[in-house]
Amino acid sequence: MSTTESVSPAQQQSVRAALRSPRRLRTEVLAGLVVALALIPEAISFSIIAGVDPRVGLFASFTMAVTIAIVGGRPAMISAATGAVALVVAPLVKSHGLEYLIAAVLLAGVFQMLLGALGVAKLMRFIPRSVMVGFVNALAILIFSAQLPHLIGVPWLVYPMVAIGILVIVGLPRLTTVIPAPLVAIVLLTAATLAVGFSVPNVGDEGELPDSLPSLVFPDVPLTWHTLSVIAPYAFTMALVGLLESLMTAKFVDDLTDTHSDKSREAVGQGVANIVTGFFGGMGGCAMIGQTMINVKSSGARTRISTFLAGVFLLILVVGLGDVVALIPMAALVAVMIMVSVGTMDWHSINPKTLRRMPKSETAVMLATVAVTVVTHNLAYGVIVGVITAMVLFARRVAHLTEVVEVADPEPDTRVYAVKGELFFASSNDLVYQFDYVDDPDNVIIDMSASHIWDASTVATLDAITTKYAAKGKTATIVGLDDNSAERHQRLSGHLSADE
Repeated sequence: MSTTESVSPAQQQSVRAALRSPRRLRTEVLAGLVVALALIPEAISFSIIAGVDPRVGLFASFTMAVTIAIVGGRPAMISAATGAVALVVAPLVKSHGLEYLIAAVLLAGVFQMLLGALGVAKLMRFIPRSVMVGFVNALAILIFSAQLPHLIGVPWLVYPMVAIGILVIVGLPRLTTVIPAPLVAIVLLTAATLAVGFSVPNVGDEGELPDSLPSLVFPDVPLTWHTLSVIAPYAFTMALVGLLESLMTAKFVDDLTDTHSDKSREAVGQGVANIVTGFFGGMGGCAMIGQTMINVKSSGARTRISTFLAGVFLLILVVGLGDVVALIPMAALVAVMIMVSVGTMDWHSINPKTLRRMPKSETAVMLATVAVTVVTHNLAYGVIVGVITAMVLFARRVAHLTEVVEVADPEPDTRVYAVKGELFFASSNDLVYQFDYVDDPDNVIIDMSASHIWDASTVATLDAITTKYAAKGKTATIVGLDDNSAERHQRLSGHLSADE
């Protein structure tokens, strides 16, 4: 659902404007409620993955959402306890316990603030579109696959309930968009379950809900170098994984809403949110693209209000209304998440017509990102592999665009070669074999006006070429370098060998 008011995308992000508009405020409030309901079973599941009490994940989701709503750089994006972070910290919890986990979360927050201040968000420009597409498609697969345990070995009533939930989510927006369809589906299926007395799995079966508010804690660990050596690797990995998922999600929402967000502020904000979460005994987290999709795409939220209320409603639901929330059938939440996965998938990218038109290298990068993400259940690993694959394929493609051609010269004792293309380690390594050192005349001119030197490998190759000609008693002269290439060549030439 999306608001139909005549305002620009940037104005839709204004908290003040939303507070002045009853229609938009209702959208934000209801979106926050839907997200809070969807967060409960996921937070419990991620707590189990990490090996901690469900309270740890639920309180982390509350503190992350509330804090990032204030300090984050991407309005309407949801941050909470996530599976990626749970996978990272699970070995630490198993070997050293909860106290070391809290210390690691605090340190991860510090790392994220430092990385944000150093401008790590600017690295997002180096992530190709094919990796972004793979990221989105892999996420859709992971969201759907996460629902399978709730659809296998369950009472048969679960299946028609899920089908009804999907029909409500798909059909209701065609009649009205006043109330988010996912919320209607959850309320309708819960009411039907309680009224008829269906015996189906519910939220309460996922784990015990807390009955008290979170309190401030400080990790009970020795303040020693040994402790630092134990938690630092986990904290740094958590920081990188969290930032990568958060920044990728922020960019995805930017594209979805036609708005721009402050990625550096988001990076620092993630650090602040994790520090706050650590001091309240939470397991840490990052942006959740699944819940963000519910908030932004399914419910039409655009401001920080929905993010803040998602955290507040979560706390109210699990602490104040835990007995009621526990009765929500998992079938209702499964229906919501299935439709989220369907909406997240970039179906155009896997259309046969698109695949035939798309360069094979682009498709390979997308598939590599999807495959690694699905196998590892870690979006960060998939993105890293996708970027590396894109870099390798790009370097291979550019390397083949370099050529050396002979140019006619009126002087009988002179031969001119023209080097064309971008010269770097991948393209310059074979350059040394493209000259005729034996049969060339005494004077050789290498014209570089149609090329550019990018690295020391190219300078070393040019040194090798001139050295080979010198060994034959011939002179090779390099001409036509642009200013940047000439400066690099002058600075490095003759200084790249241990013998120099």
